[in-house]
Amino acid sequence: MIGNNLKYCREELEMTQRELGNIFGVSNSTVRGWENAYDTIPLKKLVKFCNQFNYSIDFVLGLTRKNQKWDSKIKINQKEIGKKLKTLRNNSKLSQQKIADMLSISRSSYSHYETGRSLINSLTLYTICKTFTISADDILGRTKNSQIE
Repeated sequence: MIGNNLKYCREELEMTQRELGNIFGVSNSTVRGWENAYDTIPLKKLVKFCNQFNYSIDFVLGLTRKNQKWDSKIKINQKEIGKKLKTLRNNSKLSQQKIADMLSISRSSYSHYETGRSLINSLTLYTICKTFTISADDILGRTKNSQIE
């Protein structure tokens, strides 16, 4: 789903894969790989795209069908993202191992996301948001009251 929405956004912007690749410093074949789900766009590049072209992360990830325009930019803060993931896990009364199993990742990888030692990847973020019906924009620090109506 991520690739389909990324392609839709790129085409809506009337950009070629090469032009988008130039913005990210990657080849057009890398962009093609993201769009065809051969690979997943790194979260930092996804955030850069969303910030630059005013797309919501939720829309590009395919978590919502309507783009929300925001008046704030996402500033990645691994520690804050980790705190939100930990709160989500604790509120769900799940262990790190249980969440890791649900995500098909190692417990240590998930632990590193929670502690902010590693930045969560786009696919894992998508899976968490789909599983728990939550907003990626919220996890990454955007709040509803900063949304442009």
